[in-house]
Amino acid sequence: MTTPPRVLVVYGPEVPDTRAFEPVVTVVEEFCPRVEVLGPDACAIGARGPARYFGGEEALAAKIIDALARRGLAAQAGVADGLFAARLAARAPRPGGVVIVPPGGTRVFLAPYPVAALGHPDLAGLLPRLGIETLGAFAALPAAEAASRFGAAGERAHRLARGLDPRPLAPRPPAADLSVSAEFDPPAGQAEPVVFTAKALAERMHAGLAALGLACERVQVRVTCSDGQEIARLWRHDGLLSALAVAERVRWQLAGWRADQESRRRGVTAQDGMTADGITMLRLVPDQLVRDAGRQLGLWGDSVVDDRVARAALRVQAMLGPGAVTRPLLAGGRDPAEQVTLVPFGDAADPRHPSGRPWPARLPAPAPATVYPALRPARITDGSGVPVSVTARALISAPPARLSADGGPWLAITSWAGPWPVTERWWRPEDSRRRARFQLVTEDGSAWLAVVQDGQWLLQAGYD
Repeated sequence: MTTPPRVLVVYGPEVPDTRAFEPVVTVVEEFCPRVEVLGPDACAIGARGPARYFGGEEALAAKIIDALARRGLAAQAGVADGLFAARLAARAPRPGGVVIVPPGGTRVFLAPYPVAALGHPDLAGLLPRLGIETLGAFAALPAAEAASRFGAAGERAHRLARGLDPRPLAPRPPAADLSVSAEFDPPAGQAEPVVFTAKALAERMHAGLAALGLACERVQVRVTCSDGQEIARLWRHDGLLSALAVAERVRWQLAGWRADQESRRRGVTAQDGMTADGITMLRLVPDQLVRDAGRQLGLWGDSVVDDRVARAALRVQAMLGPGAVTRPLLAGGRDPAEQVTLVPFGDAADPRHPSGRPWPARLPAPAPATVYPALRPARITDGSGVPVSVTARALISAPPARLSADGGPWLAITSWAGPWPVTERWWRPEDSRRRARFQLVTEDGSAWLAVVQDGQWLLQAGYD
């Protein structure tokens, strides 16, 4: 049986963005040069080799925390079998800021965590209804039954709950060199051409991987400066790395180097993280290869994003974080607010509620154009000014005749349809919801989606 890898994760809970986290990564690189950046606030290293050199895992983690503290950087560290458990250990509050999960004890460490720690909203809602509230209870299920009942996502989550890697790696590395590179002559003095080239290189890299039926979960970015300096960094993504996601991480890396160079050396320009000498080569090396399960595209392929829009979005993400720029993704659900999911720009994500499935009690077409961030109170009366009510059997007291939206002027209702009752999540009293929905058109030409909930009229969306 293969011994699981020991992983040390450093987590900076007070770090606002990737650029501010760069000094943390720089300190960790002093203990192990092969650092994997997990996101804007966390990085990881393999613990076995450095632990032997520094006197054990606890000593290694303590030395890293002390080195960060001397530079005024607050961080926490965790060591465990596998990345998932190590990340949870790093986030666990503990005196000294270090949590060590002993080898072979990962499953016991994970057992008391709630299933929400898996990061899968659907399973987080479904498993407790089946009486499975902790990772230990979920891990106790037979693997075959978990895969059969909950699909591919459930199989991956079940592996995590047992302390295993989320998916098997490719059995052996390919014989061909799948790295891609580009040279800059003259040296690039700004980040934009490097990031733009990174996107094109990532597309070539993915094409080479796809030809062998592979994909990568990590990518190594190597940059060579004209003064001969070479800096390399590993980047991981929660999903498979798309070309835009790779370009996004290249920009993060350049921005982080800028902050580090400004504090270490002179001759730094103010142009997007570049040295005064510029960059002569960019190389992308795919790492941690997995079998490519494929991805179903639309009938006409993926939508094409203008390069200028992509560069602008990546620039904002580099400054403010990956969640600062999002794009809409069509989803399913009965409620209009659930039918569009926002995902970080450049990421390939599956919606929480797939749109292709049947959704009984879903509103009839057309869908509203504007869904309000918060429900707006309204008053609706009949022709004599008496408030209209809806019974538990979805019967209205009188036809709606007048509407006042959010305390505004009264408007005559020229047409209406409904009610369409729906009861959601009745099996979870804290989240259950019962509504009756109406479509209303008023004399000024406005069209509304109104709901009656707990005896109150509320406006949920508007039609154009």
